[in-house]
Amino acid sequence: MHVESRQACLIRRTTLPALPTLPIVFFTLLALWPVRAAAQSGTGIGVRAQGLAGAFTAVADDATATWWNPAGLATGAIFNAVVEFDGFEEPRAGSSSSGVVPSWQLSAGGLSVAFPAFGLSYYRLRLSEIQANPTTGVPNASRQDQGTADVRLRSLVLNQFGATVGQSLGGHLVVGSTLKLVRGSLGVAVRSGSGVSLDDASALDGSGETHAGLDMGAMATWGSIRLGLVARNVTQPTFGAGSDSMTLKREVRAGVAATPTSDVTVAFDADLTTHPTAVGDERQAAAGLEVWSRDRRLGVRGGISASTVGSARSSASGGASWALRHGVYIEGAGTVGADNARRGWGFDLRVTY
Repeated sequence: MHVESRQACLIRRTTLPALPTLPIVFFTLLALWPVRAAAQSGTGIGVRAQGLAGAFTAVADDATATWWNPAGLATGAIFNAVVEFDGFEEPRAGSSSSGVVPSWQLSAGGLSVAFPAFGLSYYRLRLSEIQANPTTGVPNASRQDQGTADVRLRSLVLNQFGATVGQSLGGHLVVGSTLKLVRGSLGVAVRSGSGVSLDDASALDGSGETHAGLDMGAMATWGSIRLGLVARNVTQPTFGAGSDSMTLKREVRAGVAATPTSDVTVAFDADLTTHPTAVGDERQAAAGLEVWSRDRRLGVRGGISASTVGSARSSASGGASWALRHGVYIEGAGTVGADNARRGWGFDLRVTY
């Protein structure tokens, strides 16, 4: 007797009415992937994703699939909800003996609810940056020679509401999209580099703007192997104007995951776009491992990541899930890095049935 996999059954049950233009539009967008992004990449959401060092594009089987890969909704439970809080910073020390250094800080939180073919999400993110001021006439200033020269502070606050849908194309491929309404506020200031901090950047306020946005993803499955692909910020919303603007440009990320047993997942992710950040260009690659106990009461995970362009800025991550009761988990994750690399943390409450 032929027995279908759990994922194939879910895909079969959750097939939506045909949308013939969706796969055409998605793969057309992927052909345009070689663009640069003007803000941090989207790896700061999802506590399980953080514990895997960001190797989550082809895993994405909980409610944070609404952020990580919309097509992942079809691989998850019948119901999944996550409430989370996260924070990241790079470098680990925002100053040196010679003064302030370029740095960034991300704080985030959100609520996401997902079913196999539909999800709703709300995320709030604040990105704060200290950058060298381009008007100082020092084009290649290093972190150590900023001294008391002027620096530019930026703070972008995003409130994002999303609705996610998925569609199966046969028994092995799912495509999905998240339609977003993004309310953003960008604050910019130029200050003397003496004594400034990321807290000063975080205190900046700006006028609010609202833009529509779109993320698209695909997930292909063959036996225990999954391949994932996601394009974020397809519409590339811009906040602010002129030299004081910040654009959420398109980000493309690919991943592969294997589940040799039902309790073990091995995953690998790689950015296909380069992201300029306050501390230099970045294009992340990550590998992670997740292991669950047989009774699914305890899960542990770990991973490593590094940039494949510019300074490697490698980091290591770890995390765990503990079942408070059947289907209710409290989860935590932490990230540490080498000298001047990023540090981060996250915790959530996840309900899954």
